[in-house]
Amino acid sequence: MKAGANAAARKRTGQQTLPEVTISEDSEVRFLHLGTEWIQGSMLLEAPFDIELDYVQRMVAWLLFVTPESVSKRRALQLGLGSAALTKFHFKKLRMDTTAIEINPQVLAVCRTWFKLPDDGPRLRVVLADAGEEIRNPAYTGRIDALQVDLYDHEAAAPVLDSPDFYGDCRSVLSDDGVMTVNLFGRDTSYERSLQSICAAFGEDAVWAFKPTREGNTIVLAQRTATRPTRMELLARAEAVQERWSLPAVKWLKIFKPVA
Repeated sequence: MKAGANAAARKRTGQQTLPEVTISEDSEVRFLHLGTEWIQGSMLLEAPFDIELDYVQRMVAWLLFVTPESVSKRRALQLGLGSAALTKFHFKKLRMDTTAIEINPQVLAVCRTWFKLPDDGPRLRVVLADAGEEIRNPAYTGRIDALQVDLYDHEAAAPVLDSPDFYGDCRSVLSDDGVMTVNLFGRDTSYERSLQSICAAFGEDAVWAFKPTREGNTIVLAQRTATRPTRMELLARAEAVQERWSLPAVKWLKIFKPVA
């Protein structure tokens, strides 16, 4: 079963193609689908603000590059709402100012009804817009500390937005120590092309990558300003992340390294 892919349909041949949103569940987990059996997101029924999927947890690896004490003062932005797992986690658990950009109004409605996404407020907002256009809004320039990009359509074959220019737009919204994480399918033929586009926009020295999950999702991380923390520094930060937010951050260090 291929995990991944948040809702981000693009305009094709002058028309908007937005897939039907459906849900399914087993005894413990509720799943979001976009017209196929592929899982586009999930929620633990007994812990709706936790992150259930491994690859989605890894999208929060930007925490390894900042001090835990600074997190609640930072801003987060998600491109693609999916099941709102990242949006809810950043808002509720990390206590951050959080914005998500989603093109499909049905996804937003389902997240509010079935996935415990809170209403918009002073620290939380969902913008219904095309991510490729909205990311160029000057209101975001240089103001985002944590950017997560998970833009797949219902076929989940390759990222919908994946050019060096797009990743350049992503870099432009980041603060000086801001970080972008991107969900890519590591076993898909598009992975190397996507990685090259990210490196072209950020520079190879700023790019890190996880090993693929069993389903083939590879999380790539890119820093606005490249740094090279030592292994001991990363371990200390991972232990703090794990203790504060119950993420498997120590285990991440075995499968996470710079691309260059």
